[in-house]
Amino acid sequence: MLQVLLSAGTETTAGTMEWALSLLLNNPLILRKAQNEIDKVVGHDRLIDESDVVKLPYLHCVIKETMRMYPIGPLLVPHRSSEECGVGGFQIPSGTMLLVNMWAIQNDPKIWDDAAKFKPERFEGSVGVRDGFKLMPFGSGRRRCPGEGLAIRMVGLTLGSLLQCFEWDRVSQEMVDMTGGTGLTMPKAQPLLARCTSRPSMANLLSQI
Repeated sequence: MLQVLLSAGTETTAGTMEWALSLLLNNPLILRKAQNEIDKVVGHDRLIDESDVVKLPYLHCVIKETMRMYPIGPLLVPHRSSEECGVGGFQIPSGTMLLVNMWAIQNDPKIWDDAAKFKPERFEGSVGVRDGFKLMPFGSGRRRCPGEGLAIRMVGLTLGSLLQCFEWDRVSQEMVDMTGGTGLTMPKAQPLLARCTSRPSMANLLSQI
């Protein structure tokens, strides 16, 4: 069980951060805004730690918007109706297996304004990761992902560290390819290639590590 939890958490966390960095590279103004927030809250004299993550609301908005546009689990784990019920005018027999297309819900222009646009500001002022049944990257109910809390902390801490310590840029003038690949999880079709250099403001601290 522990092996399954660790392997599942590692792949999905790494994939989410790859999508997040790809989106930030294609939107440098948003990347700069996230870095400015970290600079203001954490400063340049120490590295970001777990206790800082809850004080970085815009970073959380970036993560939530990434999970909305590119949920690493586009199809939720199968659910089964325990008894006959009605949904949207359809009668669902008892024992019916249900697969929820989370990607389609979270990218539906009928639900989200500018659904195809990376806009972290849409989540400003919201609390938590889930937003009713519009945003459920970890599922919902008793069968939702048990690693949700750990995942949010790990992605926030790791992504925050990368933004705090390094300047990021695309390897060419072309935008990062955001095409999704195939699989149970949703990897990028083309792995992310990026150029990074240490931030001058962090040079002294990084030289001591």
